[in-house]
This record gives sequence, C-alpha cells and structure tokens, in this order.
Amino acid sequence: MNSKSMKLYEVAHSRAGDKGNTSNLSLIPYKEEDYEWLGKVVTAEKVKEHLKDIIDGEVIRYDVASIKAYNFVCKNSLLGGVTTSLALDTHGKSLSSALLEMEVNLPS
Repeated sequence: MNSKSMKLYEVAHSRAGDKGNTSNLSLIPYKEEDYEWLGKVVTAEKVKEHLKDIIDGEVIRYDVASIKAYNFVCKNSLLGGVTTSLALDTHGKSLSSALLEMEVNLPS
C-alpha cells in the first residue's frame, strides 16, 4: 500500500446478505462526504477484480444516494448457495470483510 492509498475498512463499513448463489454486499462510508469519491474508485469492475477468486458471475453496483451507500450484487459467488455448498461460509458473511480489504486511491 502506498501513501496515497488506503484500505476500504478505514473509511467504510460493510454488511453481507445472500439469496441462493448470489451475495449482496453493502458499502457504507463512515462520513457522508466520502460517498462521491468512493463511487469513483469502487466500481463493479474493481470489486469483481478484487474478489476474482470468489465471484464467478457478474457484479452489479446499485448507488443508493438517499442514504449515501452502495450495494453490490455478486452473482455466482456462494459455490451454489446455502443448501448446496460445501463451503465453510455458505451465507458469504465473510465477503463483507473481504471487500473492506480492497485498497483504494485517495482523492486528489
């Protein structure tokens, strides 16, 4: 990590949910003023790349401006889903922590 970057956990928190083989990850900045620049650096493509060993499907980002948050829907990310997966984390709750490990560039 260089001096102009940081991990997401330093500026935001996250929650995870699941439906079948799809994981839902929120990204909520601690400070509302960080919402805009986070939207520029935390794209669906960047999340897909960061979690490339976990997510086999499409990642769609929904901007929830009314509450200054982002929602990432990650398809094919739970090894089949809760009832069919042999994974230790069948609900994908640890994916929120994995997302927060993503390194992002600070705004200029």
